[in-house]
Amino acid sequence: MSTTDKASTEASTEASTDASTDAATDAATDASEAAAGAQLSTAPLEDSPTGPAVGIGVIGWVRWFWRQLTSMRVALILLFLLSLGAIPGSLIPQTNVDAMKVASWKEANADWVTVAEKLQLFDVYSSVWFSAIYLLLFISLIGCIVPRSWQFVGQLRGRPPAAPRRLDRLPAHTTWRTEKTPDEVLAHAKTMLGGARFRTERGEGHVAAEKGYLREAGNLIFHVSLIVMLVAFAWGQYFKSEGGKLVLRGTGFSNTLTQYDDFKPGTLFNPDDLPPFSFTLDRFDATYEMSGPQRGTPRDFKAHITFSDGADGTPQKREIQVNEPLEVDGSKVYLLGHGYAPILSVTDPTGKVIFKDAVPMLPQDANLTSVGAVKVTDGYKDKDGKTEQLGFTAVFVPTYAGDGHGTMFSQFPAALQPRLMLNAWHGSLGVDSGLPQNVYVLKTDKMQSFKDESGEVFKQKLSLGDTMTLPNGAGSVKFEGIERWATFSVTHQPGSGLALAGAIAAIAGLAGSLFIQRRRIWVRAVTGKDGVTVVEMAGLGRSESTRLPQELADLAATLHRQAPSAPAAMAEPRVEETPEGERG
Repeated sequence: MSTTDKASTEASTEASTDASTDAATDAATDASEAAAGAQLSTAPLEDSPTGPAVGIGVIGWVRWFWRQLTSMRVALILLFLLSLGAIPGSLIPQTNVDAMKVASWKEANADWVTVAEKLQLFDVYSSVWFSAIYLLLFISLIGCIVPRSWQFVGQLRGRPPAAPRRLDRLPAHTTWRTEKTPDEVLAHAKTMLGGARFRTERGEGHVAAEKGYLREAGNLIFHVSLIVMLVAFAWGQYFKSEGGKLVLRGTGFSNTLTQYDDFKPGTLFNPDDLPPFSFTLDRFDATYEMSGPQRGTPRDFKAHITFSDGADGTPQKREIQVNEPLEVDGSKVYLLGHGYAPILSVTDPTGKVIFKDAVPMLPQDANLTSVGAVKVTDGYKDKDGKTEQLGFTAVFVPTYAGDGHGTMFSQFPAALQPRLMLNAWHGSLGVDSGLPQNVYVLKTDKMQSFKDESGEVFKQKLSLGDTMTLPNGAGSVKFEGIERWATFSVTHQPGSGLALAGAIAAIAGLAGSLFIQRRRIWVRAVTGKDGVTVVEMAGLGRSESTRLPQELADLAATLHRQAPSAPAAMAEPRVEETPEGERG
C-alpha cells in the first residue's frame, strides 16, 4: 500500500471515529436535556407507539376503554354533554317540581308528548341518560386525578434533576468568568436559590433548583374540587326538600308533609327527615314609600312569629325578614311574599251562614291588585231545596281610585281604600272529581252564572261592610273584613356548604394553575483551562414565558455580586434566550 493510500485510510478512520464520538455526545446531550425537562407536568404518559398493541382480547379492549374514559379530553366532552343535558330540564317542566305545569305542557304540545316521555324529558335529572353522563364524568375525573396525584407525590419526594450537558441550549442562559473557586460559587448559588424558596440539590460541579410545585397542586385541587361539587350536587338533588306554605295572620304551620301547599322532594328524600318545628304568624308588617317618585316602593317586610322548636319546645318570639331566614336544624324558613285575604260570609236563602272565612287573593302587580276565587262546597241549598255549590270570582284592590277614576286596579299597596268585585256562579265546582284544582281559579264548566235584571252576569263592587244580595232570593255575600297573609318557603339543601367550599377551592386551584409557573434553574461552575472559574446559569420552564429570562437575570445579578466577573471581563452577565432552531 502506498504512503498516500495509507494516509487516506487513517484520515478516513479518524473521521469515522470523530463522527461516532460526536453522535454519541449529541445523544448524551439530548438525553440529559430530556431528563432535565422530564416531569414538569403530572399529565399521564401516553403508551409508547412501539409497545405491544392494547386492543387485543377482552383485557386489551377494557384497558383501551379505561384509558379513553380517564383522559382529560373525554372528561371535558362529558362535562360539555352534562351542560347540554341540563338544558331540557330548564326548558321543559319537571314532574318533581310542578306536576300541574307538566300536565299543561302536555296539553299544549300533544304531538311531542310520546317522544318527550320516551326520552324522559319530564324527569331529566333522574333519567337514565343524564345519570349515565353524570356517573361517567365522575369516574373520568377520578381516573384523571389518581395517576396525576401519585405522580405529583413522587415529584414532591424526588429531587431536582442534574444539570444538562449543554446549558446553552436551554431557553434562558447566561455565563461569566470569576476569580471565585467553583465550590465558593456553588455554595453562594445554593444559599441564594434556597433563600428564593427554590428546592435545591448540590451535584457534581453544579446546583440544581426547582420551584413552582403549587402550579400542579393547583391543577389537582381544581379537579378534586370539581368532584367535590359533583358530589355536593348529587347529595343535594337526592336528599333535598323544598316546600311552600301560605299562612294567614293568627294561624300556624307545623313542619309535616301534610301541612305544605306544595312540596318538592329529592329522589331519596325521607319525610321522617323533616326537622320538627312549628310557628304561628302573629303579625305581618309592611311599610311603603308614601310620596315622591318612589311612592309605593316597599321599604320593609317583616313577619312576627311565635316559634317552637320540637314537639315540646318553648315558644319563642322571632322575626323573619326578606333575605334573613329562620334557620332550624339545617333547614331555612324564608319569607317569600304577602298579600290580602278578604273575610267573606255567605248565607243561604234561609239566612243561615254556611261559609265564613278569609280567602287569600293572588297579587298581580306591585300595588297588590289581586284575584282569587271563593268556593262554597258544602251546606248550600237553593230556595227549592236543591243542593248546589256556589262560586265567586273575585278581584280585590287595597287602594281604589274611586268611581269614574279608572278600573279595578290598585293605586297603592297598602289597604287605604279597599274594594272587592265579585261575580256569582252556582252549580258544580268539580271538586268531587278527585283532580287537583288551582285554589285561585274558579272552574265554571259545570256552573251557571247568576243573572241581573238585564240578563248579564251578576256582579257587584263591595266596600268594607257591604253586602251583595244574590238574585231570586238565592242568599247573600258580605264583605266583613280584611286579613293579611304571608308565604314561607322551607328549604333543606344538604351539601350546599360542601358545594361552596368546592367552588372556592376550584377558583383558588385554577388561579394557582394559571399564574404559578413550574421552572428549574441550574448553576454550573467549573475551572477553565486558564485556571479561571466559568459560571453558567440556565433556566427551563414547563411553558416558555418572558418571566423566566427576567427571573434568571435577577438571580444571575444576585450571584454576580457574590462572584463578580474576573478583571478581564468585568461586564454584568446578560441573559440570552436560545433561538428555537438551536434547542433540538
